[in-house]
Amino acid sequence: MRFVGSTLRVLVTLAMVAVAAVLVLMLWRSYMLAPWTRDGRVQAQVVNVASEVPGTVVEVKVRDNQFVKQGDVLFQVDRARFQLAVAQAQASIASAQNQLDLARSEARRQRDLRVYASEEAREKADSSAAVAEATLDGARVALNTAQLNLARSTIVSPVNGFITHLRLQPGNYVNAGVAQIAIIDSDSFWIDGYFEETKLHTIQPGQTARIRLMGYDAPLDGVVGSIGRGVSDANDATNSRGLPTVNPIFTWVRLAQRIPVRIDIKHVPEGITLVAGMTASVAVGEEAEAGPGLGRQFTNWVRDHL
Repeated sequence: MRFVGSTLRVLVTLAMVAVAAVLVLMLWRSYMLAPWTRDGRVQAQVVNVASEVPGTVVEVKVRDNQFVKQGDVLFQVDRARFQLAVAQAQASIASAQNQLDLARSEARRQRDLRVYASEEAREKADSSAAVAEATLDGARVALNTAQLNLARSTIVSPVNGFITHLRLQPGNYVNAGVAQIAIIDSDSFWIDGYFEETKLHTIQPGQTARIRLMGYDAPLDGVVGSIGRGVSDANDATNSRGLPTVNPIFTWVRLAQRIPVRIDIKHVPEGITLVAGMTASVAVGEEAEAGPGLGRQFTNWVRDHL
């Protein structure tokens, strides 16, 4: 009995050591070899909306963090000045039309008096008619411009998205081309995963990706869209004389450079709110496609939570 008990304890100890060795091996492989990173960020396109015409804001139609659809009105610039410009352009067209009618009538009269009118008088009348016609064309262009400015005094959303950090208020004066409202494009979310360069050879566009956000347990499905082709180099900076500023210190321990990899999101589970700037863990290829075995669940939990 004593021998059996000792043997059993030895076997249990060896089994525990074997299990620990397997788990350590799995963790080492997961951390050092697998295409996985905990350094991921949710990204989205930000549309900075500006007025194309200057003026005073008379009404703001949206509130902070509101969802808007493409074409929804964001804010209104005072229309009075642009309505007056349209009226003035319409009056200019009427005046130019009268001048053209008079010039054409004079040109016809000169042509009818071919025997009595000189060639110079006929040419002058034709020239006056041509100038009047060009003036009318210019007035029509001015009217189109005034109508366009009037239409552009109502600023609409160019995309579907969320208003963020709204600070515009009625009474503010806006200049043309100066951004007033930022919109997070809700149709443009993606993940930037920053992978160590030593793992980059295992990543190819089109591979399946699994995304885990820090604030949610449910994973997101994704696919590798593209691999970044450049990162900044501190040694490439130049001084005032145009010479490269090279760091004279180079340590023995070389840290792997992280390269951005774009992950396109295929599906977002219900209940998950994507926010640009959120952190995420990203696994690519076999790591994303493998089944949820107990060992893999353990390594995934360790990686995602430690």
